[in-house]
Amino acid sequence: MRTREAPRPAPVSTGAGTAAPARRGAAWWVPVSVAVLVVTVLVAVTIGPADLSVGDVWRSIAGHLGLGGALGLEPLGALQDGMVWQLRLPRILTAAAVGAGLAVCGVVMQSLTRNPLADPYLLGLSSGASLGAVLVLVVGWTVLLPVAAFGGAVLALVAALGLAGAIGTITPTRTVLAGLAVSQLAAAATSFVIFWSATGDSYREILSWLMGSVAGATWTSVAVAGIATLVLGTLLASTGSVLDAFTFGDTAASALGVNVPRVRWLLLVGVALLTGALVSQSGSIGFVGLILPHAVRMLTGARHRLLLPLSALFGASFLVWADTLARTVFAPRELPVGIVTAAIGAPVFALLLWRGRRIA
Repeated sequence: MRTREAPRPAPVSTGAGTAAPARRGAAWWVPVSVAVLVVTVLVAVTIGPADLSVGDVWRSIAGHLGLGGALGLEPLGALQDGMVWQLRLPRILTAAAVGAGLAVCGVVMQSLTRNPLADPYLLGLSSGASLGAVLVLVVGWTVLLPVAAFGGAVLALVAALGLAGAIGTITPTRTVLAGLAVSQLAAAATSFVIFWSATGDSYREILSWLMGSVAGATWTSVAVAGIATLVLGTLLASTGSVLDAFTFGDTAASALGVNVPRVRWLLLVGVALLTGALVSQSGSIGFVGLILPHAVRMLTGARHRLLLPLSALFGASFLVWADTLARTVFAPRELPVGIVTAAIGAPVFALLLWRGRRIA
């Protein structure tokens, strides 16, 4: 007996949860974005009160990598070298790693939930991390802040998925609603802890962390954020074909051979682990994982094989420049970088919604 083949849904051109073909020439954005990121890092290090040039930055990096003699470069002065290697470069590399990781997580969350408003914090990860961080800050155990923030994010994920599973089969809608409930509960607990326990200067420290900041980044921060992004971010970015299958729904993904429950769990756990690691080093930085995927889709289309790496590269450059603005616009005072990303992200997201009004 011949069976009738189910009609394939027609691809659409933009938006989360679509399977649009890549735009012509979109692959050229990869080398361009890599070059932009390299230039961004080198130039951003030179911006500030100290008189530095790109050549000085290169001399410092080459010297610490043991390449100065081989390249015939003179050593940089101790003061300038400390400014580059100990202060600015760790901060900028941390911002780049955090921006790349959040952007990748945003793409994955928008595809898994088929929700264009999804971001890495959708399942209460940010609120859970904030609760863990605030608990150690109010008691003065700042050395445990990264561990507490990471643990809070993971516990929030477990609570959200557990609640969604208790309701019934884990679906995108139930997952989002469960995440919203966990997020509000953790946010309320965070506010209670601050109201009940925070005194003196701890308010400022807590507020700075909650708004997001990489001001205190060290090479340890670079290692944590960088390794997490390279390992977990690369694994997530390699799931492009699987995420393409999810764009037409769970039934279509199953028909294509995807074990939907297992893959969804694995991807959500991967997003939670990466987000927890990043938030533990930078605090809660909003809009990066929300607007970057949408912006990149407008340039390249929605095929995840190209969308994921490009979102990472653009996210890295975006957060480096946002942090550069945060530390220079009101110098010598600094803004939390989360304020800058919100100030840029909100109008940009509104513009993206306005441009996509014909598709909605």
